[in-house]
Amino acid sequence: MAVPAPVLTMSGIGKRFPGVTALDGVNLRLLPGEVHALMGENGAGKSTLIKVLTGVYAADAGTIELDGRPVAFGSPLEAQQAGISTVYQEVNLCTNLSVAENILLGREPRRLGRIDWRRMRARAGELLARLELDLDVAAPLSSYSLAVQQMVAIARAIDIDAKVLILDEPTSSLDADEVRQLFRVMRRLKDEGIAILFVSHFLDQIYEISDRMTILRNGRLVGEYATRELPQVELVAKMIGKELAALERLHGASEVAERPLVEARDLGRTGAIEPFSLTIHEGEVVGLAGLLGSGRTEIARLLFGADHASTGEIAIGGRPASLRTPRAAMNHKIAFCSENRKADGLIPDLTVRENIILALQATRGWTRPVPRDQQDELVRKYIEALKISPPNPDHLVRDLSGGNQQKVVLARWLILEPRLLILDEPTRGIDVGAKTEIQRLVAELSGGGMAVLFISAELEEVLRLSHKVEVLRDRRLVAELPNDAGLTTDVLMETIASGGRTS
Repeated sequence: MAVPAPVLTMSGIGKRFPGVTALDGVNLRLLPGEVHALMGENGAGKSTLIKVLTGVYAADAGTIELDGRPVAFGSPLEAQQAGISTVYQEVNLCTNLSVAENILLGREPRRLGRIDWRRMRARAGELLARLELDLDVAAPLSSYSLAVQQMVAIARAIDIDAKVLILDEPTSSLDADEVRQLFRVMRRLKDEGIAILFVSHFLDQIYEISDRMTILRNGRLVGEYATRELPQVELVAKMIGKELAALERLHGASEVAERPLVEARDLGRTGAIEPFSLTIHEGEVVGLAGLLGSGRTEIARLLFGADHASTGEIAIGGRPASLRTPRAAMNHKIAFCSENRKADGLIPDLTVRENIILALQATRGWTRPVPRDQQDELVRKYIEALKISPPNPDHLVRDLSGGNQQKVVLARWLILEPRLLILDEPTRGIDVGAKTEIQRLVAELSGGGMAVLFISAELEEVLRLSHKVEVLRDRRLVAELPNDAGLTTDVLMETIASGGRTS
């Protein structure tokens, strides 16, 4: 059967930001009447590619063709007027307005200079009927669920005679029934000839709804594949990549205490992570492996009290504990280095000293400042121990490299001498040298008796450091694997792809 001509072609797309190549020679083809998945880990370039397509960013290299004609959009409005609409993960509608007003906002039918409310409601009803939805279009949008709001956003998107519909993580906050409803709508639009670009981290959903996929890694094109011809384990391998280990496994010399330090029993949070049980021993490095969106960070936030559990219980040192706030977790000697050091870790306009001393000061309260001589002694000790460069405590932290900024965040928590250190992507975005130093530090801390929960998208790194690996998929803990000689990246990828199921 002849393949139809692409409705959209992006060729050789390049995009650079200061010090970063976000996209390098990326190609993308969308055919009419297909669901095309855009796949890749965090930082792979998916969002940047969508922003180049929709006119948020101008490409530094490459071309875009729509219906065979070159285009270059200067804004999302220009892209929308040409037939390219985007529905984002966070529905950007006005919940205080009616359903009809949201669908036709800015495009209201008018009569004698005034809004023709009857025509507007009739038009909104027609668009919703096209999606097989029967809603009261005069009702406020806030009276409907998030799933219905998502459908209203789609109805608004297709009102402009859409040729391409981009759905960016539309299912992240939907339950199973709502996902099925969304997929019915997607199939109907596909039958009408619309090309749908679908972004999701849920592999089962990708294989259920998509026809083809394009995979990106580190801003480069891995390839374009028919979904039915690419096994899930191969998809995971292509997304993550297989890099040679830069270091030997580092966990072998350390010993794990028999007594559990932290025990989570059926701990979970509705909409974030399914109930899980997890035991961490003193001196043990526990790795969390899974694709982005699998629930790794959600587990970390529950154990640090940043989020409240809706089910289950937790014990520390054999005694029940209530971790309802980060302060409570800190009182139990639990520390957490967030994956987003710039947004959740560092205060860029403060100095290295001020950033390092922050957590210690918080434990004392602001009425009992840490004496300056004690600050100087502690900060000097950790600048030297972690090889922070430049070794100037009065240097603004924003002017440090990514690797040295990460070391500052680590120093802040190590000052508290935690019993459990939670590290969420501690080596992301830093150079190989800094990455090696942080990996060796984890091994040394473990050897000294500290427990570490280690999260990384790099499976080689997880294997190199961990005593055991907890595997997550689609917000569920699906397997616990001892890190012995038989555990390889291939085994890990197979476990992620299969959801822990054995053949």
